[in-house]
Amino acid sequence: MKIFKENESILREGKILEEKNIKRYKDIGRRIAFYRKQRGLSQERLAEKVGISKSYLSKIEAPSSAKFCSLTTLFDIADGLEIEIVKLLQDE
Repeated sequence: MKIFKENESILREGKILEEKNIKRYKDIGRRIAFYRKQRGLSQERLAEKVGISKSYLSKIEAPSSAKFCSLTTLFDIADGLEIEIVKLLQDE
């Protein structure tokens, strides 16, 4: 019974963290779209540069979505946009 309660607590804590991070992922997606448009790149062109599908990039950028992506993907997107990754993570 104790293990079940501990697992339940961990799941609840994970859900709270996930919900807290949803806004962060949406903000990252919004910044990616901003810098992509600023550089005159289409989603298709940036996706090609990064090596991901246009559909995946679209989901990352979508304001109604909080698509999770790996740190490696964020590094690749920052490189494709020719910006420091901190610009995708930092509130301005």
